[in-house]
Amino acid sequence: MIVEILGKKIEVAKPTRVIDLYEDKDKKYLCCYVNNKLKDLTYVVTDDAKIDLLDITSIDGANTYQATLRYVIAMAVKNIYPKARISFNYSISRSIFASVSGIGKAFSLKNLETIKNEVDRIIKADYPINYGKISKDEAIKYFESIGYKDKIEGIKYRVPDWVHINECNGYMDYLYTYLMPRTSYLNNYEFSLYSPGFLIKYPRVELDGNMPELVDERVFREALKEANAWAHNAKCEAVYQVNKIIESKKALEFINMCETRHNNQLTHLGDEIIKNIDNIKIICVAGPSSSGKTTFTNRLKIELKTRGYEPLMISMDDYYMLDYDKYPKDRYGNPDYENIHSLDLKLFDETIFSLIQGFETKLPKYNFKARKRTFSKQKLGENQPIIVEGIHGLNKLIAPSIPEENKFKIYIAPIAQNRIDAHTPISISDIRLLRRIVRDNVTRGNAPIDTIRQWKSVRDGEFKWIYPHQNNADFVFNSELSYEICVLRKHALPLLEAISPESDCYSTARRLIKFLRYYNEISDKWVPCNSILREFIGESIFYTDDIK
Repeated sequence: MIVEILGKKIEVAKPTRVIDLYEDKDKKYLCCYVNNKLKDLTYVVTDDAKIDLLDITSIDGANTYQATLRYVIAMAVKNIYPKARISFNYSISRSIFASVSGIGKAFSLKNLETIKNEVDRIIKADYPINYGKISKDEAIKYFESIGYKDKIEGIKYRVPDWVHINECNGYMDYLYTYLMPRTSYLNNYEFSLYSPGFLIKYPRVELDGNMPELVDERVFREALKEANAWAHNAKCEAVYQVNKIIESKKALEFINMCETRHNNQLTHLGDEIIKNIDNIKIICVAGPSSSGKTTFTNRLKIELKTRGYEPLMISMDDYYMLDYDKYPKDRYGNPDYENIHSLDLKLFDETIFSLIQGFETKLPKYNFKARKRTFSKQKLGENQPIIVEGIHGLNKLIAPSIPEENKFKIYIAPIAQNRIDAHTPISISDIRLLRRIVRDNVTRGNAPIDTIRQWKSVRDGEFKWIYPHQNNADFVFNSELSYEICVLRKHALPLLEAISPESDCYSTARRLIKFLRYYNEISDKWVPCNSILREFIGESIFYTDDIK
């Protein structure tokens, strides 16, 4: 058979593991594509193949690294505290938050040091991580024997009748993804105590494989704490819990619970704004892509109208510069629409200042197809604050002529704390990507491959222009709906399953398909017309003219 690897075609006489086809003394490569399908490095090639080796600077390489790190940490905890349980969630500052229960006391620095020493020992021992298959029944019996109920429940929703299992020095676990071939491949990670557990830092793909700086984001931290409490109290932390809600014929009740949570957040937000309404001149709403900013700002407007105020809505998208030649360029040489300097900041500042000073002001409306602006005149009246929506709303470069104390800043994002089981959290950015894939197809007719290809650039912009400013927020609105994946499933699965194995988007599609299939489906007919989810699946009341 002929195998193409590292730019060379070689003839291989017998079935061979990928890892045996090349030299890698530095252990640079973490996983691979075999004919465009993601595989671990111990995969045995049996036929002609094109192999692409992936390192920490690729999304799948970085995911494989952090999954292996979670595996080894769980192994270390099991070795030291056989009756303890560790849970992982994606957390602040590009880290993973881990909590350990069942150790008989509150988690302490001594516990953390003991776990780290065991992790270091496992890595130094250079144990092989073996990959195999067992039947679902065998997997269930094994996890029953060690008391992992959430693993058992999750496996029950797996469609194939077998389960991938990883074994390392007698420890077995199932993390729903591929792992690196040996423990010694873990060469960069950090732990830090973070009540009530600890944070795990690991190399990030958006930092070209470097470690992130730890920033304690106070406002965002509180939102994560609330999200954890909600998931626990509503019994929707793991996939199997959500599925059981649906199977018990309580899906509609669950939808109403989630939507009521949004309503309560809006009421609380309204209270916070009204407390200082005499001093607030503009209300800025910002957040990453597919956070639900448009629907949220419309609902915030209604919330304030019920309190006797008539907000003026302004979109920062109307302030893009007219001359594309003046746009900053991204790393690929294309106009960078995420860059704050793609906006006419001077015009925006002048507009806001003029309105606040009480002058009749020309408000622009940007036509993206014609690359032209039209204007309408506007003058603020009594009880009329300005709501500004745009990704740069928390940046202090926005409207510098208005003192910071006259701005109320809101950060919106889906802050989900969902997981398949305690060892396998679901990425928040993957949930946003699903939202965007569905929305772009439903409302714009875009193919999912176009959305997936744009996602890297979108994420680059978020890390550069949004996340560094999120701690400037006065309020964090969590736009996550714990039932949404069950609704998005119906819309997203056919789109993702249609992506060809030859496509450069295939591995991303398979990753999303993998966790979507674990969820039961909920009909979208029950989703309220004013729900943030309607922004993505269609038929939102905010995109429909009133019926005369």
